[in-house]
Formats: sequence, C-alpha cells, structure tokens
Amino acid sequence: MSQRVTGFEVHDIRFPTSERLDGSDAMNPDPDYSAAYVVLRAADGAEGHGFCFTIGRGNDVTAAAIEALRGYVLGRQAPTTAARLAALHHDLTHDSQLRWLGPEKGVMHMAAGAVVNAAWDLAARRAGLPVWEFLSAMTPEEIVSLVDFRYLTDALTPDDALEILRAARPGRAERAAALRAEGYPAYTTSPGWIGYPDGKLVALARQAVADGFRQIKLKVGCDIGDDVRRMKLARAAVGPSVRIAVDANQRWDVADALRWMAALAPYEPHWIEEPTSPDDVLGHAAIRSGQPVRVATGEHVANRVVFKQLLQAGAVDFVQIDAARVAGVNENVAILLLAAKYGVPVCPHAGGVGLCELVQHLSMFDYVAVSGTREGRVIEYVDHLHEHFEDPVRIVSGRYLAPTAPGFSARMLPESIAAHSYPDGPVWQARRTAT
Repeated sequence: MSQRVTGFEVHDIRFPTSERLDGSDAMNPDPDYSAAYVVLRAADGAEGHGFCFTIGRGNDVTAAAIEALRGYVLGRQAPTTAARLAALHHDLTHDSQLRWLGPEKGVMHMAAGAVVNAAWDLAARRAGLPVWEFLSAMTPEEIVSLVDFRYLTDALTPDDALEILRAARPGRAERAAALRAEGYPAYTTSPGWIGYPDGKLVALARQAVADGFRQIKLKVGCDIGDDVRRMKLARAAVGPSVRIAVDANQRWDVADALRWMAALAPYEPHWIEEPTSPDDVLGHAAIRSGQPVRVATGEHVANRVVFKQLLQAGAVDFVQIDAARVAGVNENVAILLLAAKYGVPVCPHAGGVGLCELVQHLSMFDYVAVSGTREGRVIEYVDHLHEHFEDPVRIVSGRYLAPTAPGFSARMLPESIAAHSYPDGPVWQARRTAT
C-alpha cells in the first residue's frame, strides 16, 4: 500500500563558528555556520532529512521559504521512485508564484533543494542504500527523467545525456567496488582560513600533509602582500609536490584578479576559486584567458543555466557543484551531465555544516555512473561540525570513504538540533546570558 507524507518539520539551527574564525574568508569574515533544516515523515514512520546551508543571519528567512513549500509535500505519496522524485522536483521549482521570487535562484530555489534532498534521503533509506548507490543503480533512462532540460538543450539534450550514461554503464560495479576499497580523493581547506595567524596556517598545512592530503586550499583576497606571504609560507610548509588551491570568495573585479594572480603565480596555485561574481560568466572567461592559473567556480552558482553558460564560454577549468545551493539532487545530476558533456572535471564545494556529508554522494555517483573517472577530481573537506551527524564523513589518508549507511548522510543528532536551535536552544541562550 502506498504511503503518504504526513509530517513536515522545519528547524533554524546555528553554530557559533564566528567565535574562532572557522570559515573566515575575504568576503565572509564572521560566519556562523547554519542549517535551515527540514524533516519529512511518512505514514509508516520513514523519515527524510535535508537542509540549506547558510552562515547565520537570514537562516530564519530560508527556513520560512522551506515552510512555504509544505503544501506541496504533505499528503502526497512518499517520493521513493525516480518518477516520484522527478515529479516532486518539478512541482517545487515550477510553482509560478514562488518561482517569481527567483526565478530558479536564491532563497526559494535553495528551499526547494532542501526538500528535494530530504526526499532523496527518505527514498534511499527506504531502499536500504546510501544515495550514491541508490542513484547509481538507476537505469540511464531513469536518471535522464530526473533532469529538467528546459534551457539546456542548446548544450545538452536528453539524447546526449543518455549517450553519456549508456557509455558509462559498463564497469559500474567495478567502479563501485573501487570506491568501497579505495575511497575518493579529498583536499582540505582547514589550514587556510583568512583569520588564522601564520603559525596556525603552517602547523595545519604540515598536519594536512601528514594526514595524507595531496592538496590544500588557502583563502585570499584581502591584502595582496599578506596573501603572497601566506602563500610562500604554505608552499614552504607542504613542499613542491602538494597542490595549493586559492579561493577569493568573489572578492575581485577582473583587473584585480589578474593582478593578484600574477603575484601568486610563482608559488604555483592549482586553481583560483571564485575570483569574481558567480554570475559573471564573461568575467570568469577573461580571468581564465588573462593569467596562467586555472579557474574554478560553482558554490554560489544559482542554477544549471549559469553552469551551462560557464561551460559554453570556456570560462572554467573545474566545476564546483554545491549540494545545497541549487534545487537538490535532480539539478546537480543535470550539472554533472553538463560537465561530462564538456569534459570538465567536477570538484565539489563542501565544508560548512553538512555539505561534506551530502556532496560525497554526488561525486561518487558521478564516478560510478556519469564520468567514470576520478582523475583530476577531488572533494573539498573541512573538519568542522561532523560530530553533529548520525552518519558523519569518514576520511582516511586524505580520501573520503564511501558511505555505507542508507540515506543521504544528512541526519543531525536530535541533541544537536535541540542544543543549537535558534534563538532558544541552550547554546544561544547561554550566549545571550553572557552578554
């Protein structure tokens, strides 16, 4: 008998990470990592958990946007198949009045993604599989049915997508076995927060190498002299064979990016991430052609259409999907297929709260069922807040171990939800009392 969704809960959860400058960068100096968190419950007791990631103020706005989608979810059949997951994604992103608030970008689109991701958590748990396996087990036709191809067909048609997926179908089992045995390469941003003193940067960079990471990342963009000094220190700490990526978090105009990267180029940055506005496709193309360092972007790209344009314009060397920025798994499948069509590697954004837990599934699906390769690909890792999740990421020797528990690894511990609920959880009550 078909089960229906009977429960829909939304929580405003925040962590006071600004107190230690964890997550600090040139554009976001004082983030409090936060999650607008949704729980779906089916009549048989099955649950699905999802969230949007924010950095503090405005998390309540995002939670309200999720709440606005309640009517599309309560009472519908639990979305446990490709067809139902596709229908839910369509309904949440095609409401004409809510879509007006974007369209297909911003808080409303992220809210749809939180609900869609919660539905994938529920569906994969019902199937007894982690999301990466649940998605990889679908037929090429089922995977293509998940994607909204509107606005994409000048770059990627359903037939193109089917061709990519059918070509990757042989060897799926072998690649899944390789993931279970070897994991997926990671890089770490933990040494590189812009608010950290030099000594902490050097110590954490050395520790990252000792822990098996072959790539680290530094935040840059406030002061060119400071950035050159920090890059020199990091290069000396890790040696010539470890990659160092740099991330400006949208700080620069095009001319600034060219000048800054010319100064950093002698220290061999692996890529420059988010050098300018995430919406500026032509700006990214100019930066890519105007200096020697490869360009990465995507964590703030609003939807599949902007990713399409970045690829069409030859503006990026690395696509950085984000599990909680676009409208959930479905739209990220579209972006993975676009990247495969253009032959550009996907190196996801993670960190935050819960983003590592989610995005590992998408990269592993990409390896098993889309691109068929891990070559030149890494998933970001930041050692923050994993202890608050029931199924936290596992990192060994600089690699993500493949999740084995059913679901999307999205579920926070009930005690963490209670303690960090804003504004009335005890963590936040204590801070009000202290001030």
